[in-house]
Amino acid sequence: MLVVAALGGNALLRRGEPLTAQAQRANVKIAAEALAGIIQAGHQLVITHGNGPQVGLLALQGAAYKPDEAYPLDVLGAETEGMIGYIIEQELENVLGHDRPVATLLTQVLVDKDDPAFSKPTKFVGPVYDRKEAEARAEAAGWQIAQDGDKWRRVVPSPVPLEIPDIRVLKLLLEQGVVVICAGGGGIPILRRDDGSMVGVEAVIDKDAASALLAQQLGADALLLLTDVDAIYRDFGKDTATPVHELTLAEARELNLPAGSMGPKMAAAGNFVESGGISGIGRLEDALAILERRAGTCVTP
Repeated sequence: MLVVAALGGNALLRRGEPLTAQAQRANVKIAAEALAGIIQAGHQLVITHGNGPQVGLLALQGAAYKPDEAYPLDVLGAETEGMIGYIIEQELENVLGHDRPVATLLTQVLVDKDDPAFSKPTKFVGPVYDRKEAEARAEAAGWQIAQDGDKWRRVVPSPVPLEIPDIRVLKLLLEQGVVVICAGGGGIPILRRDDGSMVGVEAVIDKDAASALLAQQLGADALLLLTDVDAIYRDFGKDTATPVHELTLAEARELNLPAGSMGPKMAAAGNFVESGGISGIGRLEDALAILERRAGTCVTP
């Protein structure tokens, strides 16, 4: 099968860990072991990943240098695709014994300039703060902030991904048996001008939504949304919580899932399943078992 595996933020940084290169590499080593199992089972693999903490950190670093000359979010997104892709690529090559080609592709993703997300930022980026510090930083830098659990973070626009112009390059790489890492952090957000030319835009696209679009445009057989929760739960957070191991598309859309965590994953899974594939949601360590429907939650047409 052709499998698109989307790595959640836990694959790079677990909540509360310092945002260091060492911490990220240690987590990526675990991810590489899980992903290698899919390849070793004979499947083709495309890997995507999040970048919220990393893009936020780069923005802070840029502001600390020359606040009036800070790089825009599309450029920072490209930087994180290269940085994170490099670590995943290297650790995966190490696990595979360097007998399979692995490549990272900077991936542009088209969005609509009139997307309502530009007037209502919701995407969390950067570190977490207590409310007082978050408000002080927001006032100084012109941020918008929102509550994330018991902390506060910066929020930026997260428009809907519409098209992946680099899809032809991705298909060429797959035809040559390359394991591809792409669309990191949801890809680099771009707009199409009236004359057909492209330009970057200040936004961060949702990784799960971009991964579903990628899987559709590649004609993938399966989309795996890998996180730190073992399955979708009914009544999550309550004493009556129970894991759900298989859902039809209709059943999945009836679930009331948290907007900040499982909600976007289920929406992405549903969008992909509409195109005829299957989607699995569950723990990163269970990646192959989820694909084989032995773990996690499977969403089917």
